[in-house]
Amino acid sequence: QVQLVESGGGLVQPGGSLRLSCAASGRIFNNNGMGWYRQAPGKQRELVAEISNGVTTTYADSVKGRFAISRDNAKNTVDLQMNTLKPEDTAVYYCNVKNYIVFPTAFYNYWGQGTQVTVSS
Repeated sequence: QVQLVESGGGLVQPGGSLRLSCAASGRIFNNNGMGWYRQAPGKQRELVAEISNGVTTTYADSVKGRFAISRDNAKNTVDLQMNTLKPEDTAVYYCNVKNYIVFPTAFYNYWGQGTQVTVSS
């Protein structure tokens, strides 16, 4: 099992910044991915950003150039720096860890409890 603890959500004005952090513990495979998803009211959960345990990153088109994902493999943490926030970024943000059995199609999927990000004036 893998446990994920998120922090850093809150209320911010449009154009502002927030940093989300997630600490993972438990059995994390050597071959893993860490990332952030979000879910707005009435919408499906969507990928925001993901990073492999190397340096490969993936971003949703809507956040490219504004958000940056990073990880510390020694500490099993993943952060999401969010800049130039927009009202449409408002959502519950979930930390995610994938323990790959066969990359990229077979994996164990783990979720944090979610942290609210609200962008409003």
